Amino acid sequence: MEIFSMETEPILPGKETPTASESAENLYYERCGMEVDGLDCMYVKYARVWIPDPEEVWKSAELLKDYKPGDKVLQLRLEEGKDLEYCLDPKTKELPPLRNPDILVGENDLTALSYLHEPAVLHNLKVRFIDSKLIYTYCGIVLVAINPYEQLPIYGEDIINAYSGQNMGDMDPHIFAVAEEAYKQMARDERNQSIIVSGESGAGKTVSAKYAMRYFATVSGSASEANVEEKVLASNPIMESIGNAKTTRNDNSSRFGKYIEIGFDKRYRIIGANMRTYLLEKSRVVFQAEEERNYHIFYQLCASAALPEFKTLRLGNANYFHYTKQGGSPVIDGVNDAKEMVNTRQACTLLGISDSYQMGIFRILAGILHLGNVEFASRDSDSCTIPPKHEPLSIFCDLMGVEYEEMAHWLCHRKLATATETYIKPISKLHAINARDALAKHIYANLFNWIVDHVNKALHATVKQHSFIGVLDIYGFETFEINSFEQFCINYANEKLQQQFNMHVFKLEQEEYMKEQIPWTLIDFYDNQPCINLIEAKMGILDLLDEECKMPKGSDDTWAQKLYNTHLNKCALFEKPRLSNKAFIIKHFADKVEYQCEGFLEKNKDTVYEEQIKVLKSSKKFKLLPELFQDEEKVLSPTSATPSGRVPLSRMAVKPAKARPGQASKEHKKTVGHQFRNSLHLLMETLNATTPHYVRCIKPNDFKFPFTFDEKRAVQQLRACGVLETIRISAAGFPSRWTYQEFFSRYRVLMKQRDVLSDRKQTCKNVLEKLILDKDKYQFGKTKIFFRAGQVAYLEKIRADKLRAACIRIQKTIRGWLMRKKYVRMRKAAITIQRYVRGYQARCYAKFLRRTRAAITIQKFQRMYVVRKRYQCMRAATIALQALLRGYMARNKYQMMLREHKSIVIQKHVRGWLARVHYRRTLKAIVYLQCCYRRMMAKRELKKLKIEARSVERYKKLHIGLENKIMQLQRKIDEQNKEYKSLLEKLSNLEITYSTETEKLRSDVERLRLSEEEAKNATNRVLSLQEEIAKLRKELHQTQSEKKTIEEWADKYKHETEQLVSELKEQNTLLKTEKEELNRRIHDQAREITETMEKKLVEETKQLELDLNDERLRYQNLLNEFSRLEERYDDLKDEMNLMVNIPKPGHKRTDSTHSSNESEYTFSSEITEAEDLPVRMEEPSEKKAPLDMSLFLKLQKRVTELEQEKQSLQDELDRKEEQALRAKAKEEERPPMRGAELEYESLKRQELESENKKLKNELNELQKALTETRSPEVTAPGAPAYRVLLDQLTSVSEELEVRKEEVLILRSQLVSQKEAIQPKEDKNTMTDSTILLEDVQKMKDKGEIAQAYIGLKETNRLLESQLQSQKKSHENELESLRGEIQSLKEENNRQQQLLAQNLQLPPEARIEASLQHEITRLTNENLDLMEQLEKQDKTVRKLKKQLKVFAKKIGELEVGQMENISPGQIIDEPIRPVNIPRKEKDFQGMLEYKKEDEQKLVKNLILELKPRGVAVNLIPGLPAYILFMCVRHADYLNDDQKVRSLLTSTINGIKKVLKKRGDDFETVSFWLSNTCRFLHCLKQYSGEEGFMKHNTPRQNEHCLTNFDLAEYRQVLSDLAIQIYQQLVRVLENILQPMIVSGMLEHETIQGVSGVKPTGLRKRTSSIADEGTYTLDSIIRQLNSFHSVMCQHGMDPELIKQVVKQMFYIIGAVTLNNLLLRKDMCSWSKGMQIRYNVSQLEEWLRDKNLMNSGAKETLEPLIQAAQLLQVKKKTDEDAEAICSMCNALTTAQIVKVLNLYTPVNEFEERVLVSFIRTIQMRLRDRKDSPQLLMDAKHIFPVTFPFNPSSLALETIQIPASLGLGFISRV
Repeated sequence: MEIFSMETEPILPGKETPTASESAENLYYERCGMEVDGLDCMYVKYARVWIPDPEEVWKSAELLKDYKPGDKVLQLRLEEGKDLEYCLDPKTKELPPLRNPDILVGENDLTALSYLHEPAVLHNLKVRFIDSKLIYTYCGIVLVAINPYEQLPIYGEDIINAYSGQNMGDMDPHIFAVAEEAYKQMARDERNQSIIVSGESGAGKTVSAKYAMRYFATVSGSASEANVEEKVLASNPIMESIGNAKTTRNDNSSRFGKYIEIGFDKRYRIIGANMRTYLLEKSRVVFQAEEERNYHIFYQLCASAALPEFKTLRLGNANYFHYTKQGGSPVIDGVNDAKEMVNTRQACTLLGISDSYQMGIFRILAGILHLGNVEFASRDSDSCTIPPKHEPLSIFCDLMGVEYEEMAHWLCHRKLATATETYIKPISKLHAINARDALAKHIYANLFNWIVDHVNKALHATVKQHSFIGVLDIYGFETFEINSFEQFCINYANEKLQQQFNMHVFKLEQEEYMKEQIPWTLIDFYDNQPCINLIEAKMGILDLLDEECKMPKGSDDTWAQKLYNTHLNKCALFEKPRLSNKAFIIKHFADKVEYQCEGFLEKNKDTVYEEQIKVLKSSKKFKLLPELFQDEEKVLSPTSATPSGRVPLSRMAVKPAKARPGQASKEHKKTVGHQFRNSLHLLMETLNATTPHYVRCIKPNDFKFPFTFDEKRAVQQLRACGVLETIRISAAGFPSRWTYQEFFSRYRVLMKQRDVLSDRKQTCKNVLEKLILDKDKYQFGKTKIFFRAGQVAYLEKIRADKLRAACIRIQKTIRGWLMRKKYVRMRKAAITIQRYVRGYQARCYAKFLRRTRAAITIQKFQRMYVVRKRYQCMRAATIALQALLRGYMARNKYQMMLREHKSIVIQKHVRGWLARVHYRRTLKAIVYLQCCYRRMMAKRELKKLKIEARSVERYKKLHIGLENKIMQLQRKIDEQNKEYKSLLEKLSNLEITYSTETEKLRSDVERLRLSEEEAKNATNRVLSLQEEIAKLRKELHQTQSEKKTIEEWADKYKHETEQLVSELKEQNTLLKTEKEELNRRIHDQAREITETMEKKLVEETKQLELDLNDERLRYQNLLNEFSRLEERYDDLKDEMNLMVNIPKPGHKRTDSTHSSNESEYTFSSEITEAEDLPVRMEEPSEKKAPLDMSLFLKLQKRVTELEQEKQSLQDELDRKEEQALRAKAKEEERPPMRGAELEYESLKRQELESENKKLKNELNELQKALTETRSPEVTAPGAPAYRVLLDQLTSVSEELEVRKEEVLILRSQLVSQKEAIQPKEDKNTMTDSTILLEDVQKMKDKGEIAQAYIGLKETNRLLESQLQSQKKSHENELESLRGEIQSLKEENNRQQQLLAQNLQLPPEARIEASLQHEITRLTNENLDLMEQLEKQDKTVRKLKKQLKVFAKKIGELEVGQMENISPGQIIDEPIRPVNIPRKEKDFQGMLEYKKEDEQKLVKNLILELKPRGVAVNLIPGLPAYILFMCVRHADYLNDDQKVRSLLTSTINGIKKVLKKRGDDFETVSFWLSNTCRFLHCLKQYSGEEGFMKHNTPRQNEHCLTNFDLAEYRQVLSDLAIQIYQQLVRVLENILQPMIVSGMLEHETIQGVSGVKPTGLRKRTSSIADEGTYTLDSIIRQLNSFHSVMCQHGMDPELIKQVVKQMFYIIGAVTLNNLLLRKDMCSWSKGMQIRYNVSQLEEWLRDKNLMNSGAKETLEPLIQAAQLLQVKKKTDEDAEAICSMCNALTTAQIVKVLNLYTPVNEFEERVLVSFIRTIQMRLRDRKDSPQLLMDAKHIFPVTFPFNPSSLALETIQIPASLGLGFISRV
């Protein structure tokens, strides 16, 4: 066929053009002496080329000398250093392909290569796959996917989000990019799309298709609903088990093709799917080659044969069955068939195939296995028979539910029908075996189609399909050693797909050239239409095959001869093998393939005898079996088709029971080839009606080794899948395309200043005309320049040469400058050195002179010193001799005097001792004489006394003395009694003091005990010392006697003692050093323990902070999810209301449930927002739910119970009315009361009446809630009725307290009036006021005085009881305080004892003891607190129960009393209000409004308020202040309903306005600021001490008094969090389009980065350029955000959090795009990023936001930019990178290094070994394996309390707000 090109004449090889001119740009080519138009000039010395190689396919080599035209040999050097002579082909004289520059190696798009040929493609794929670990590469419009045989982390949801919405050429190649392009074009062009995935078995086709479908499910919003993707994935185990098998190339090879259509609705969300299948390999059911298996399902059944439910199938080992043992490989390594069977059954259940149908499927499959074991016995050459009661056949018949004899008969016979009669004919054994196999294949094929139909039913869409994306997972081109009918059909399908692919490529080329308005002509190009005609045209291979199948005696041999006769030597694409007459060769687009004719006819006819099918259809015991063939009848009818539009494949037509013979025979003519051709035509029609996208899967090796590249296998597949064809097409035209701006940026260095014009297009034209003289090598389009192949390499060569020359000039200049600087420095250094050397020499000479003079002086003084020393020595010796002599003489004299003195002393003592002995003897004798005399005198006196004692007179004297003594004793007793009484009084006083002093005495006693013990110990020691002294005295005499002996060995003992002391001192010093060492170690350990504890504390604190942030983030995410569900619920509710409120003809009704729904919604939102959702979510279901009988019966029972309660209440009401009537009669009998009492009673009745009405209303609400719901759940906690009852009880209890206070006030006023009137009554001075006189006269009434007296008396009693209770409580408190003081004293003593004990312990034991004591103390305190808590809980529960009971009783009594008063009485009685005086107050900062104006307030202040006007003209947060002042007034009125209603309306109004204008940043910011201010006001004026620290006294007076709004503060806090998250989403949507363009793509520093050549993908972007954003755009937007937030008065801390979030989004999006864009990973781009980040940091400094944490969020991006710029060669560089990139994960670091791409030839690539070194160093780092940052992550927000200094009373309401109905209080 022909392709469009850009020239007016055909392109011919070897075309010559005029030689180059004398321009400077062509000096390079003049030096070479070659022509410019061809590429021959590129074959110069050091140029690199590719040469063929039998092992590596292509090898790289380098030219050793220039090539000259006419040379027959090229001198080359291989990369390994070997020299080679490469001979050129003498006929074609084709030069070897040139190698691309290194900077182009590893490009994302193969069409970006300057030289487009097979070796360049192969090398580029290998570099990307092996070195960079990149498995995807573009080749024009084709995505090449190489199977890595390894799980890669590039398919997560973060990657999906990164590719979503991106242009295809802007991101790195990926299956997600292709899927995004298809999805985007479907939505943009309103055209269906197709993704064609092809490749060899094991190349990864199914996985690629699965990822594409997962992408659609995620981006279309249906992933969360688990809609289609999960069902399609659930179908995978089923389709793999029945359609996949083990082959020699793949353990899980798909033996069929499939086309899955994913349907979308008008909003482009997935709604359903449909699957078509193609060419199931049925022959595998009955035959498998060596080392192959049948379909997986058969082996799964055999592995599960032991299951109880499979016992009836009578299965066994796979080696037992003929259909599963032929391949000899029944087991796959690493695959558990039994486990896979479980997965298959689960998938069937998930897709709605019931257990009965599953067992039916397994029965059919088991029957096929048993059918394969049926054997035949030959009777003769034309007939056969089956042995009687053949077990396999009987099992088959039992499983199928058919008759044994009938099946056995038709397996050995066939029916022949002629025009006149029908007869039965036996068949041979071979034909019987073939018929058996055909029946097995037919059953399996029908079962396969039945399962596919059921899968499609499960995936069928319930909504009308608007568009679809088809995913075609089909086999690639196949060639084996033996190729049969299946390979023929597969290659035929690939020929059709290749033709479609070529047409699409040509169409794109034509569109591109026409779009750019480039002239083109037709070029003859290879077309595979002749090959397709050879197969499918009239008299083609398929026609001849079908014709041969019709022949009665047709065979494979005769068909082969017909092929030879028809096509041999007539068609260039058809050949005959030399050594075979049963084969033929077809030249396909990819390769020559030899097909064996054997089996073609049988497989094409797929003959199944009709009688066998009838037997199976007649099965009545097995319902599934007839269903298979009923579907077949429907499909094979002439006009019918499947619901999915799918043409069935490989089906044998079966004649209907009542069909015409002609029709039956016609249907039987539909062979497999004919059916496949029809289905292929249908597929091509579908693909041609869609926009195709191509994915070619490549199998890198046959051994499934990860990241191993086999060049031979890769080239074979590249040729087969059409990738090289794409390259060939691209190379034939203009493969290199540049925009004018890109060309100008890249090749600006080749232009002179005068060449640069304002018009970029004209500038590029002028430069190109000078650089490339042959105008055929390029063309100028509207927006791009188109280049022939190799021209970009030529331009790159010129650019590199010019840059190299510029570098040399720069180096020359810099080196000269450096040498001059070096010479100047050397000269200056030489002069300096000379100066210093000469100075040094002069200083040395002066030093020598000083030393000489000093030496003379030293000698003089030295000699003098020696002489003086000698004299002094002689003088000292003389004096020493004299001293010794004189001392000796003095000592002798002293010894003589000492002896004389001692003699005198001895004499003195001896004489004294003799005198004393004489005296003692004399004294002893005298004393003895005295004793003897005294004893004699005493004996005489004793005798006299004995005589006197016996006389009477003695007794009398004694009696008289006794009487006197008794009288004295009596008086003493009386006195003692008096003293006893006084002592008793004193004792009572002393007991008080005793209790206070007891503890002191106890402590003193303790101290005394301790001192006593010490004294005892001291006494014991004294006694022991005394005993020792006695012993020593006794031993003194012995010592004196032994003194001489002791003195003898004393010296010896002294010497030994000294030695012992010295040893002890040494040991003591050693012990001291050891002690110091131990103390030091103890201190070190204590310090280490302290440090570790501090570190642990810091770590635990950080962990707790992280946990807190995580918990806060989780809570805020839940709030976000809740708000999303709430919005969705509101949308659904609005849709339902719209559907319900559709106007119908006739009478229009108002929804009666509207008000009730509204009130329920309002009430539920009052409590918490979290409880609001389930209540409201139930409303639609209540409206549309069908009637449930059990629920109806429960409701009926509940209604009867409520009726009974109503009757009891009515009886109670009647009884109360009777009591009221009796009380009324009694009142009528009483005398009339005074006016004041009547007024008081009337006031009381009026209040009771209002209370009665209020309670009646509440009772009606309760009954209404009960009757509306009428379900047992109404009494459950949390139900509306339960909450109504609880609120009523609470309000009743509060009202009761208020009434009590009012009674006390009234009583006190009555008493004060009585006291004021009484003195005036006595004096009769009341003459001025008639009113007071009347009051005095009324007060004189006895009844009134008595009543006042009784009231006063009751008041006194009440006060007295209160006083008593306060006294008792005071006494109890005093006792408790005393007990606490006592316990504290005890605790203090115990602590002192423990401290004293601990001080005696060593340091380790001291720490341990103190810790143990602290643990014990804390445990005791914990137990005490738990006991107190339990007691308090019990008390609270008890009080709650009592409160409920009392409130209920009070409510019932008040209701009864109120209803007893008739309305007539109330009207007739005079009502005179009692004025309770109030203090006049100043303005309190409150705003009053009427209840009916609440909606107007919300409308004017929230719904219709324009933020811009408020922000500019009024104070920030004014709406919040106004709302709070309204709340304060409602609180002042103690109106809980008004407070609740206002707060609920406010919250709902804010939600409504945010829902309406939620995309406006200004609106969201405004209400975030006001919500936070409202929240701060509720805190500031809540009355809680923690929030009142910064208030003024006036502000403290404005605090709320009646209501605690803590719950509403939480609701407002949650609302603020939701608004903050919405604000983040809004600013993210605004910033998202700017970030990549401003931070990455735009060149902030002009000229730093040059644009590299780009491929075809750059021009196939899905979105037109809408304008380029720059960094200034981002900064302007940040300024706008910041100014808006500041104008709205947002809290500074909240602004910091918003800025931090914005910077995180900028950093995350930029880094994610950097990690997915190879073209952005360069040194120059790193510099651009760092400059951009510095500008952002400067913005933070200008706004004083450096402490917001925003800079830290950019740290990963900063480190990635630094990583692009640092040196990446040595181990030191690797270490520096590892320490520098601590904010990047290992995966991110490795990804950046793999993507690093040099922009210029001077930059170097990162070596693979260096990347491996980085991975080894980072292997111990524990970080996330996730590649991309979560750009959707929102930091948890906090709202620090920020009180306002603004006084509420100073706030003025502007008239512009329209709030005139509000008045200041």
